[in-house]
Amino acid sequence: MTGTDAGGLGVDLHLELSAAGGRRAVLIAALREAVRGGRLAPGTRLPPYRSLAADLGIARNTVADAYAELVAEGWLTSRQGSGTHVADRVAAPAPGPVRPTAPPPLPYDLVQGKPDPGAFPRAAWLAAARRALTAAPHEAFGIGDPQGRIELRLALTEYLARVRGVRTTPDRIVICSGAAHALRLLARVLGPARPWAVEAYGLPFHRGLLAEAGVTTVPVAVDEDGARVAEIPRHAGAVLLTPAHQFPTGGPLHPERRAGVLEWARASGGLVIEDDYDGEFRYDRRPVGAVQGLDPERTVLVGSISKSLSPALRIGWMCLPAALVDEAVAAKGLREPYAPATEQLTLADFLASGAYDRHVRRMRQRHRGRRDRLVALLAERVPGVRVTGIAAGLHAVLELPRGTERAALAAAARHGVAVEGLAPYRHPDARGPAHPDGLVVGYATPPERLYGAALDALRGALSEALGS
Repeated sequence: MTGTDAGGLGVDLHLELSAAGGRRAVLIAALREAVRGGRLAPGTRLPPYRSLAADLGIARNTVADAYAELVAEGWLTSRQGSGTHVADRVAAPAPGPVRPTAPPPLPYDLVQGKPDPGAFPRAAWLAAARRALTAAPHEAFGIGDPQGRIELRLALTEYLARVRGVRTTPDRIVICSGAAHALRLLARVLGPARPWAVEAYGLPFHRGLLAEAGVTTVPVAVDEDGARVAEIPRHAGAVLLTPAHQFPTGGPLHPERRAGVLEWARASGGLVIEDDYDGEFRYDRRPVGAVQGLDPERTVLVGSISKSLSPALRIGWMCLPAALVDEAVAAKGLREPYAPATEQLTLADFLASGAYDRHVRRMRQRHRGRRDRLVALLAERVPGVRVTGIAAGLHAVLELPRGTERAALAAAARHGVAVEGLAPYRHPDARGPAHPDGLVVGYATPPERLYGAALDALRGALSEALGS
């Protein structure tokens, strides 16, 4: 049976009172079990006994006595004027297998790919949200278009053309919940019949989600000029690249190779999928335009705001060839459960008002300063470590002597530094010489007050591991 507090002074309760026995004993057992099982959390206010009695169809005194008994046992607390609440007590663990608890996070987070959450531009985002919601049409709060809000697609068309050299139109953009969601949709659209070529060094997560979709991946070697596109198999249906800043080793795709990958696409009927994961953050070079701008009919550009603003917003996009738009929208489904319309409207205003440009410029300056501090510290204190991939992005690769990567990771953990090794990024089927041992160090995440200490801890770990 269900008890409700019609006066709004408590909570709705679902109580099973069908057990045998007196009403008082059955009610006590039901309330005790609700607390023990966690359905009634500590601090929950219960309905007044009169209201619960009326809803359950039992005598007031029966409920009052049950409350009093549970207060005496320590399950509930009661004070005059504040009502009856579930006591703050430790619940017994539910029966079942014991699961290992995750270790506590290390104090210094230098894992790549994550912006500092404290750098999110709250005031500017709130102002954009207010403007966007005030101007939003009523239909924006309906079911919505699975392709994404037109306001955002218009703003992205202008921004990407201006900043990344992308050639697209609003009807060729599909909004998704991030780069991973975009890749899942593309895998569904292209199907598993033909393998995808991928860079020999790249995100294991991306390779994993393609494998889940039944797509076989074939590694293509990378060097200082990016992927060796001449090695892309003719039978591949697509190639996934990071042309602006090869992930994670660094460096843009050489102009001759940009032309070469498009020649491959035209000759093979394959598709170039361009992961533009951090193209806005460049420091020591001129901006590198998107490959998509060279041939929009053979290239899909995938982007998001996960690194520039926040991964919590869950907004990304695909700029598609005209022939793939309907298939991509169909793959999403008729209803859009991923990127909320309110967030899309806010981002559209954030882009159109120039607030996004200002935020990116501010973060670019901050990231460059952090990168310079990292490079200077290592050059002075650990000169045997070579730092690469630093002309753009939010991370650097620290090249280590062969055979020292595991020792460096273990030392980093002892010094409280969360960081990743380079080896897991290598495709398991990759052939030929591997990249030297190394660490992939993200310098965007720690708050300013901890960044200096994080660098000192990293330096200590490297000195310990390398004996310097």
